[in-house]
Amino acid sequence: MGSKFFFKPATLPSLSPPPPFSSTRNPYHTFKRLLPVACSKPISKIPPYKANGFTSQATVPTPVYGEEEDLQTLNLKLLKGKLEELGIEMDNFVPGQHNHLLCPRCYGGDSREKTLALFINPDGSGASWNCFRGKCGWNGGTRPYAIPGSNFTFVSPIQEKKVKKNREITEKSLELEPPCDELLCYFAERLITKKTLQRNRVMQRSYGNQICIAFTYWRNGVLTSCKYRDSTKRFWQEKDTEKIFYGLDDIKGADEIIIVEGEMDKLAMEEAGFLNCVSVPDGAPPSISSKDLPPKDKDTKYQYLWNCKEYLKRASRIILATDGDQPGKALAEEIARRVGRERCWRVSWPRKNKDEYFKDANEVLMFLGPTALRDVIENAELYPIRGLFSFKDFFGEIDAYYHRTLGYEMGASTGWKALNGLYKVVPGELTIVSGVPNSGKSEWIDALLCNLNRSEGWKFALCSMENKVREHARKLLEKHIKKPFFDAQYGGTAERMTVEDFEEGKQWLNDTFYLIRCEDDKLPSINWVLDLAKAAVLRHGVHGLVIDPYNELDHQRPISMTETEYVSQMLTLVKRFAQHHSCHIWFVAHPRQLHHWVGAPPNLYDISGSAHFINKCDNGIVIHRNRDPHAGPLDQVQVCVRKVRNKVVGTIGEAVLSYNRVTGEFMDID
Repeated sequence: MGSKFFFKPATLPSLSPPPPFSSTRNPYHTFKRLLPVACSKPISKIPPYKANGFTSQATVPTPVYGEEEDLQTLNLKLLKGKLEELGIEMDNFVPGQHNHLLCPRCYGGDSREKTLALFINPDGSGASWNCFRGKCGWNGGTRPYAIPGSNFTFVSPIQEKKVKKNREITEKSLELEPPCDELLCYFAERLITKKTLQRNRVMQRSYGNQICIAFTYWRNGVLTSCKYRDSTKRFWQEKDTEKIFYGLDDIKGADEIIIVEGEMDKLAMEEAGFLNCVSVPDGAPPSISSKDLPPKDKDTKYQYLWNCKEYLKRASRIILATDGDQPGKALAEEIARRVGRERCWRVSWPRKNKDEYFKDANEVLMFLGPTALRDVIENAELYPIRGLFSFKDFFGEIDAYYHRTLGYEMGASTGWKALNGLYKVVPGELTIVSGVPNSGKSEWIDALLCNLNRSEGWKFALCSMENKVREHARKLLEKHIKKPFFDAQYGGTAERMTVEDFEEGKQWLNDTFYLIRCEDDKLPSINWVLDLAKAAVLRHGVHGLVIDPYNELDHQRPISMTETEYVSQMLTLVKRFAQHHSCHIWFVAHPRQLHHWVGAPPNLYDISGSAHFINKCDNGIVIHRNRDPHAGPLDQVQVCVRKVRNKVVGTIGEAVLSYNRVTGEFMDID
């Protein structure tokens, strides 16, 4: 390029968006237009109308209606016109009922829920509305014959901003010229032809002996704005002009629209055969905003979307072909939030080399040609909607499951041959363990954890409220070292663990288990436990969580909530935690008062609190120790698997283990 090519401006003018719901239409004129020709009665007084602290003393014409149009119909027409001026748009509405609509102030937040409740009196004498979204709360009312000040617009005369009138510009007033040969060569290097430049009215503007590119913005054939670019990719626009899409007239009435990040990309798309393409006028933000969508009048950065709302409203498919860098992805997300993700598709730019991808449409056109660019657009994928997936999104996981390359897809072994055919430990699942008091529930879980650590190297978080720390440490060390903590009791002859065993065991305890305990006299809540368990997962990489027992948690609930509803919600939280963190959870829940139980093992439906314990869990196990010497050996423990949701890894049945009272070990019976 020659040295005279580009002009570098001293300042970059910017636009100010128009105030909310500004309109040049006079509601009185609307009223007058809708009245029949015979409407000629004098003006009458109506009682003052109060709205949002503002009282209207205005005089209004008394309505007169013709033979073909009754008063109710006329009132409804007038109300509809006034509501549309406030941004409340309705294709259909039913007088006398609450109509749920999209709020024109908050647009339902990220979820775009219809949070605006609109009520219209059956006779059309008035309308009121209220947005039930907490961060908005817009409400108000109006009547068919009230002047603008009598409806709830939340803008007082003092607060109302002056409407900035857009400048009227022409090619002549801006001194625009057709592009010179030097400019044509510049675009030709980027595979943009003269024909495309002419159709898009790309011009140039001279500043002394320097020139810059002028991208002209048109609406309905009228020049609306102009954007300039110099050799250093500095951009600026004509001030006091309306912000609209570049190429807006190309998408008028289109069912499918392509949105790109820059004017060069819009021209590149045309070279690939796509005329239904527009470019944003302001580039991309540095990152995705974490805030809720602002009201339309305060959405300054994306005012062009609202200015072109009628063009976007018809489109059923919007392809977002923004740049592949982080700002480009942020722009795609911000546009999708405003136009609706359900209508959006996204483009994935092809790989340039082993380490990087092409950035945008013009790069793909320059390096790969128009056919490749067309293929990229035609292979656009559905824009992701949080919480909505297709099976294709999980094919990698499903493939690994089929080929058994997914870790623990068949569950981890319990360490007992008799039990492995019935129950295996799968990350992300919830196991409810029950049994009468002193049946060995906690002891069995401790033994299972020791087996999992020995075979898989798993770590665990323990929220065991019934155990003193020293007692719990003793039980775990005995199972790990396979020697009694003190001298043998119960008539045994086993040798006590040595000091060396003890010191090695202490290190093992510290490396394997993390304790969740309340340091005061308050009972812990389930949310408190899960918050600390999350920290253990992220900080220490634990694979399992034990909550023992349920009745030692704080279960305060609202007066209006039943225990059954509370248990359901609590177990849902626990299951979501397990699934999200791929952590297996053992939850101990006692049955009803069965302290002197000597019969058969209880059922999971005997758990105190709610049947949801068995309904919600993935696995349900009852631990039962024989207490009747006439029924069999007293050192045998039944492990009753009452429920297994995943039939691939287990099934319902019972296993019998031998319990060593000296070391606390559970062993298979030969």
